[in-house]
Amino acid sequence: LSSLPAEAVERIGTYIRGHWGIENRLHWHLDVTFREDHCRARKACAAQNLNTIRKLALAIVSQRKDKLSIRKRLFTAALNIDYPKELLKFIGAQ
Repeated sequence: LSSLPAEAVERIGTYIRGHWGIENRLHWHLDVTFREDHCRARKACAAQNLNTIRKLALAIVSQRKDKLSIRKRLFTAALNIDYPKELLKFIGAQ
């Protein structure tokens, strides 16, 4: 319930849904691609550090726009020693 006019309430609702859409996309990749929900880190600082590393890796891998999925890019990076260097070239290049 609110005393705001209907237009203001609609704008606020649109903003909140947009924010959660971005938030859900990020967490979906962390949960599915990085299996973050299965992380067994016991110490809070370890879990937080791993989360930061996963988000950094996701940001780097997401910069490259090719036909490979993020999961396949990570797999390729694990197998090909030159691929991570290639991914780092895309940081900041837009």
